[in-house]
Amino acid sequence: MTIMMNSETAARKMADEGFSPSSDSEQVRWLSADTRRLAAHYLSGAVGLTMGYADFSLSPEFLKTNPSPNRQAAEAVRLIALNAPLRYIDGELLAGAATLKDATEHKIPLTKFSSISHTTIHFEKALKIGYRGIRDEIEQRLARGGLDAAALDCLESMRICLQAAGDWHQRYVELLEARIETCPKPERANCRAVLDSLQRVPENPPATFREGIQALWLLWDFQRLCGNWSGIGRIDKMLGPLLKADLDNGVMTLDGARELLAHFWIKGCEWITADSRGSGDAQFYQNIVLAGVDENGEPVANEVTDLVLDVVEELHISDFPIAVRIDSGAPDCLLARIAAIQRLGGGIVAIYNDDRIIPNLIQFGYPVEEARNYANDGCWEVLISGKTAFSYQPFDAMILLQETLGLSSRDGTQSPDFPDFESLYADFLSRLQTVLNRLMDQIPFNANQPAPLLSLLVDGCIESAKGYKEGGAKYTALSPHIGGLPDVANSLLAIRRLIFERQEITLKQLRDVLESDWENQEPLRCRIRKEFDFYGNDSAEADALVQRLFNDYTEIIGRERERHGVLRPAGISTFGREGTDYLPNRKAAASGQKRGAILASNFSPSPGTDRRGPTAVIRSHCSVDFSRLPCGTALDLKISPDSVRGPAGIQALSALMRGFVRLGGIFMQIDVIDNELLRRAQEHPDEFPNLSVRVSGWSARFATLSKQWQDMIIARTEQRHG
Repeated sequence: MTIMMNSETAARKMADEGFSPSSDSEQVRWLSADTRRLAAHYLSGAVGLTMGYADFSLSPEFLKTNPSPNRQAAEAVRLIALNAPLRYIDGELLAGAATLKDATEHKIPLTKFSSISHTTIHFEKALKIGYRGIRDEIEQRLARGGLDAAALDCLESMRICLQAAGDWHQRYVELLEARIETCPKPERANCRAVLDSLQRVPENPPATFREGIQALWLLWDFQRLCGNWSGIGRIDKMLGPLLKADLDNGVMTLDGARELLAHFWIKGCEWITADSRGSGDAQFYQNIVLAGVDENGEPVANEVTDLVLDVVEELHISDFPIAVRIDSGAPDCLLARIAAIQRLGGGIVAIYNDDRIIPNLIQFGYPVEEARNYANDGCWEVLISGKTAFSYQPFDAMILLQETLGLSSRDGTQSPDFPDFESLYADFLSRLQTVLNRLMDQIPFNANQPAPLLSLLVDGCIESAKGYKEGGAKYTALSPHIGGLPDVANSLLAIRRLIFERQEITLKQLRDVLESDWENQEPLRCRIRKEFDFYGNDSAEADALVQRLFNDYTEIIGRERERHGVLRPAGISTFGREGTDYLPNRKAAASGQKRGAILASNFSPSPGTDRRGPTAVIRSHCSVDFSRLPCGTALDLKISPDSVRGPAGIQALSALMRGFVRLGGIFMQIDVIDNELLRRAQEHPDEFPNLSVRVSGWSARFATLSKQWQDMIIARTEQRHG
């Protein structure tokens, strides 16, 4: 089955009405009108709406053989390759499409098995050696022997998946060959160019930039078609050398390369349907990492880096969130370029701090070459891409404090009255240690979550003849992630001062107040909210409590780099759980919030408590010793557009980023948008279909967020700089 489209007709009305994916009417135009119309078509959801569920299935005869989970997954991949609808839109510069709606549901189509996300697999290696080189690795491993039945089954399943990838590729070759014979003459030259770029790759390493970007798209999109949601990683490191060679040889221009990259970004919108899906329609863990250094410590930033930023600035597509790796030596022009895109809104471009992250990873035990080549898991958690099977364990520290206070004791008993603050803190710390010990005893291996296709591109899986979820990767990491840490610190600050220092209220009275959700205590609640300088205000007292909590949390985890053969890097996150999963179980907080209030996201201040501007927020955030946090954390900032207009606005955002790096932060995501616009978009979503916002490690079109998620974005403090 083949889906053929002509984008021009479908998108012309939007283009004629002045539709622009960007919200900035004064931005420069680099891309062709045809490319912009194609972007409009994809962003409208018209392409995504052509997806359907697989109308084929595993045969009863095959299932009667009682195949292993790996073999079932491999057979599903084989059938997908042979039967999934193909899509080619006239004018596209790249071939390949993930056309099955089943894959958008985080499962391997045709099976009951969950697929894999929170990872970035080894596309760089696949580009260097091609599928051919990976096939050779499998054959060499089989030839060495010493494999039991399970290992043989795993490798054979990988081999089936590799053949399936080739079958899918061949179907697109045949599609383009047929299209050349039937398409209108003006389109024929483009079809020929797409076919020429498709013939050799990804079976073989690409020889040109055009082959390289086509190969990368096919490598990534076939994984996606089969349900795996991998990040892409360091696209400029992978494609930059190919583009430089083409430029030097005169076979490619910067304008031509920009158009190709734009089509990569546009095709990444293939799953947009404009349907609400709670946390947004772009949460598919497809992050891009730019710049930084290579394994030898040499700068990576190149022509591809610049062109990617061109494409994002012009099209403002949020489906590939970008994280730029910078350090204290980052040139002013790079920071200004990042700031210019951030100022457009959408939260598309965030930053990593190489000065902090690379030493963290080396200290944790990774070789320096691997540490320098870090990326993320498709969200923002730091890992060694292509070598790591990653997952994380979120938990809510606010629940532990509630148990200490007797608000939600699991055994139904009230906690004792503590004679002093240190006794209360010790009780909380004991509960924290119990939770962490339980989490660190968990093992993430799961033979019933097969991943033979994904395992092809993860170092260690072929050599060990074990899949991604079976301990086959070079590194398996299961990272505890504490949530609510700033809120615990804020509550402890209020408890210490009101109960143990001023003795204005007893612990029992506070319990009653919080259980009643501050009933008849509004004057006290408002006084706490007004009087206390909580975390995020560069307050020495508040930040000291955050530091204490942070140090105790990271010290407990840091005692064991690994347990049960699994790495345990510490992280801090909420990923929106502060307004979803955690919210129903949280009581009122001693820091003055009522039950149901949305509290701190990730390691950011609690909304409304950060009153002294973004610089104070950064100073509080960076007051802890982030060398103790190898998996990382995020600082979320929402900046008022009015405060960053003109050249001074670029300088202000650049200064925030440079200060964040200088103070030792890890990862910062800035969204420039005002709440008035967000409230209008919430009331009139049809008027703002492509308004994007930063959610957590991903960006999403605001209209596709549920009201619960929209309220979380609106609740964040709107900072003004200057």
